[in-house]
Amino acid sequence: MSLSKITASLKRKVRKRKVLRAALSLPQSNNGVINLHRMDTNNIGDWYCAPHHYFKELQGTALDIFDYKSEDPVVANNYSQQIANNALIIGGGGLLNRSGFKLQMNAFEKLPEKGKKIVLWGVGHNEKSPATYGNVTSYNVNTDKFGLVGTRDVNMPGAYVPCVSCLHPIFDKTYTTSQEFGVILHKDTVKKPKITTLFEAYPTTSNTTNLEELINFIGASEKVVTDSYHAMYWSMLLQKPVVVIPNSSKFYDFKHKPVISDFENALQSFQQAQKFPGLLEECREINRSFAQKAFDYLNL
Repeated sequence: MSLSKITASLKRKVRKRKVLRAALSLPQSNNGVINLHRMDTNNIGDWYCAPHHYFKELQGTALDIFDYKSEDPVVANNYSQQIANNALIIGGGGLLNRSGFKLQMNAFEKLPEKGKKIVLWGVGHNEKSPATYGNVTSYNVNTDKFGLVGTRDVNMPGAYVPCVSCLHPIFDKTYTTSQEFGVILHKDTVKKPKITTLFEAYPTTSNTTNLEELINFIGASEKVVTDSYHAMYWSMLLQKPVVVIPNSSKFYDFKHKPVISDFENALQSFQQAQKFPGLLEECREINRSFAQKAFDYLNL
């Protein structure tokens, strides 16, 4: 790495820590509520996994969890002020056990002792090392320190709360199957020709498309192969057998297990894949019930 890149990296680290220290040092209150999540419009799973999309009580509360590292001082200052002034709903998404979110989550862990109300909603572990796949037994934060905890990992601490995106009305539509296989690749995977060429004979898309196009693609597919967590989840909601190629630990703690495979053998791995009748309403009911608890706790 060049000296300039090293210098830039060090400056980013200093800037991020400064913003989080500012947020923690300010007087804390719960005047309103903000919903922190990764607001990445190029990853529709990250975008639609937050409850502010689905409840009128949370409209207009969104804040990107990555704003703390903005080079724009106005954005960074707003981040600190919003954290200090409001109760927090954190989630959803794979925000736990992931280096990119460690600083923020460790900072948020300290806030409840200052009187901050915090809800974790549909968050989950997201470790990248294959050695952790199926072996995660703890989070990198103490969930007991937060006011209300719902995680998408069925075997982990907190109430089980699957991704709130199940409440999107797009899952109530009827879809006509027109292709045997649908392949949905993560936005990073589509940049790897060695992988994409394996599926060049099959209909393929990625999680960078818009939600309507992706759900239409899933609806048109009899079976789905994917390395995207939300493509897996949404396919299951639409009663599609799914084979998953894992790229993090997040695929291993969903209540209803997909078939795990690899890119080379995915299309031949559907023998054990199954549908889960009633899954959509199950996930919706859990989220509606959790919402009531969250809104009572937050006095909304």
